[in-house]
Amino acid sequence: MGEIGKLFRDGDSQAVRIPDRFRFEGTEVEFRPGPNPGEVILAPKRMERTGSFDAFFKSRAEIPDWELEGFLEDRDQGVHERDDPLA
Repeated sequence: MGEIGKLFRDGDSQAVRIPDRFRFEGTEVEFRPGPNPGEVILAPKRMERTGSFDAFFKSRAEIPDWELEGFLEDRDQGVHERDDPLA
């Protein structure tokens, strides 16, 4: 059995008091449905997904070009031939 958190009301909102060892950093968390009916998963907020690469390119724009010079230039991936799926 896991540790128990206490539910309480804060104005019109419901809140939960989280045990110390499960406390989160930051100011926001994310709620997702759990695998079983009625379960809720509480997790650290993930990076926003906009359905595109907008967030990625925005974060990339914040990295100075000099930090990316030569990035992966010496990477040798070798030659890969596709296997024949009918062989």
